[in-house]
Amino acid sequence: MLVEGECEAPGLMDIDELIRPHALEERIYRHRCVEAWSIVVPWVGFPLADLLRRFKPTSKAKHVAFYTLLDKQKMPETERGVLDFPYREGLRIDEAMHALAFVSVGLYGKVLPNQNGAPLRLTVPWKYGFKSIKSIVRIRFVEQMPPTTWNQLAPQEYGFYANVNPEVDHPRWSQKRERRLGELFKRETLMFNGYPEVASLYTRMDLRIDF
Repeated sequence: MLVEGECEAPGLMDIDELIRPHALEERIYRHRCVEAWSIVVPWVGFPLADLLRRFKPTSKAKHVAFYTLLDKQKMPETERGVLDFPYREGLRIDEAMHALAFVSVGLYGKVLPNQNGAPLRLTVPWKYGFKSIKSIVRIRFVEQMPPTTWNQLAPQEYGFYANVNPEVDHPRWSQKRERRLGELFKRETLMFNGYPEVASLYTRMDLRIDF
């Protein structure tokens, strides 16, 4: 993992060195996909804020950019050209430091498998699932809002913030209801995916514009 940018203690470390200082805990979070399905997952990991503070971000660090692994031999589908890889995501620094933002290294009591983003991924439960970037290999503290993969590809469909909001529909489907995997009937989508404690992060924003 490479950590760089607007911080006082940048560094390069292997995954064991990255995880070792942190006490692992289990958090059961709702996961809401932008495609209107949802699931409840018991993640294992540690707070994202605890990781970021180790690198001492400076006052210029207004955002945090994340980059995923790109190995074309092991990941041949990345050659198809559907997306511009490596996959990129970002959070505002106050979002990244929020107590709910989580680094996941496991789920269901087991080590995180490759298909779920091994060896570590973000879990940002109040946002649509595409914000929870998988297989992170690089973190960069930046001053300006970083470009992100889906927002660059289709900004009218995938906003930078991507907060779960039943009042802001995707251009091709409603976000008012969702289908929980394993359930027959749809349920109402909750604002911020049912995590109202993050609302204060957005008090001065119009979430219909900054979606």
